[in-house]
Amino acid sequence: MIKNLLLVILTFYMVPAVSQEKEKQAILDEATLLYNSERASWHGTDIFMAKFPEKKDKIGGYFSYSVGKLHTCLFFDKETSPNVLATIAFNDSFVVEAAEVNSNNRKLNTLETDYYTIRQKALALAQNDSLFKVYNNTNLNFIPVIAGNSKKVFVLTGPSITGVVVFGNDYLIEFDKKNNITSKKALHKNIIPINYSDSENEIATMHNHLPETGEFITATDVCTLMLYSQYTHWSQHLVLSKKYVSVWDCAKESLLIMTTEAWEKMTKD
Repeated sequence: MIKNLLLVILTFYMVPAVSQEKEKQAILDEATLLYNSERASWHGTDIFMAKFPEKKDKIGGYFSYSVGKLHTCLFFDKETSPNVLATIAFNDSFVVEAAEVNSNNRKLNTLETDYYTIRQKALALAQNDSLFKVYNNTNLNFIPVIAGNSKKVFVLTGPSITGVVVFGNDYLIEFDKKNNITSKKALHKNIIPINYSDSENEIATMHNHLPETGEFITATDVCTLMLYSQYTHWSQHLVLSKKYVSVWDCAKESLLIMTTEAWEKMTKD
């Protein structure tokens, strides 16, 4: 953790290569998909429990998905061919009062069936594969993402207690067009909890990436920061690798990437 760090980012410190800029945009695009799904799930669960307490025991599970600017949290029952218990849909503002709540009983449509199928297969895999680890005071969150021809389930570790943000212990499961698992991998090889408290002044926090995790901040890192930094007093979060430093501005929700060499020169100056 770096306290009271003032970053003066100059244009020439940023990664200039077109390919790296494309990589940065891909990270942000994927992080936004994850964030929209998780935020819809957070708010959707609160609304469902408040509006439909009589359906609590019927819940077989839930997932969230986005179509355009509409982000829907869907609750389904325990049937083998599940029925929809309710959907709660949000626009990009995620204003709870503006959510569209629909409790009409129906079957899953084709897109929803794909989301349901890959999420259920990811859950089953995680329960029976030693690759996936669960730590004390945490939960695994399964986030299905379908974009174009790509079908994935990201597995993030979320804290079950307040006062901590958890990075790492995250996974990616990929599927083919028929919803068969084609690959699985750990994105970070470790778990990185960072504590925070209400009494702290604004600070910058950081974690390191091993070579197998990659040179840049991950989409799961950015999603975690978008979800939790509003509860902290963090100004920036840094991800340090051998070649690059990724700097996430928590207030602006913006990402800068620079070479480690440029970062070292800047901090020495």
